[in-house]
Amino acid sequence: MAETGLRIQGLRASVGGNEILNGIDLVVEPGSVHALMGPNGSGKSTLAFSLTGHPSYQVTGGTVTLDGEDVLALAPDKRAKAGLFLSFQYPAAIPGVSVANFIRSASQSLHPTDLPPAKFRKMIFEKLDVLEMDASFLSRYVNDGFSGGEKKRLEMLQLAMLAPKYAVLDETDSGLDVDALEAVGATVNALRESEEGKNTGFLIITHYPRILKYIKADKVHIMLDGRIVKNGGPELADDIESKGYDYIREEVAGALA
Repeated sequence: MAETGLRIQGLRASVGGNEILNGIDLVVEPGSVHALMGPNGSGKSTLAFSLTGHPSYQVTGGTVTLDGEDVLALAPDKRAKAGLFLSFQYPAAIPGVSVANFIRSASQSLHPTDLPPAKFRKMIFEKLDVLEMDASFLSRYVNDGFSGGEKKRLEMLQLAMLAPKYAVLDETDSGLDVDALEAVGATVNALRESEEGKNTGFLIITHYPRILKYIKADKVHIMLDGRIVKNGGPELADDIESKGYDYIREEVAGALA
């Protein structure tokens, strides 16, 4: 029987010929929340884009499997259909495409024979209610003129509607005020408590630990220079809050000396 989980082993990746990931080992189990923390330039977003198949990021070694399926052998759209979701740090605007049509198209690609209009409408209004979002949101063009908080709330609406097996949230807290950050946390927690999302595994990529005040992480991983150098529980994020990343760098250097 194939092993469950999003399993990353020895992953190496480069951008423009420069190696950024230097052998990443990480397993995100169904229903778990993992936080990947690190300073700017440590390779966190490179990992996210490499997992989801961005063409500018070349995987040069290692393996990635999703519940036993070889992720790296799949095209980006097939990775999404297999159950891998990415919330972008900087979501793109799509003028002329309404939020409702955008999400319906994405949902239909996953459930082509099981999503008649009435069912879709019921589902999305249920999610809007959970997220405390106004229905007028649906008629707006995707991210066109959206504030930073609105863009992230739309990402969370997509997450709630698609209910992926594994969700990678790349710097979702970037640029958010406290209210918007709390809304993101509420969305993730609501999905985890729902029947369709209770087995979703999360990889939350962040520079700061503040989002972890709203979403409890089961495990925390610290990335420096393209490697995961330290693993721990939620208390590790508290250490970063009080000491910064320099103490981790010094600790790692001392261990290698």
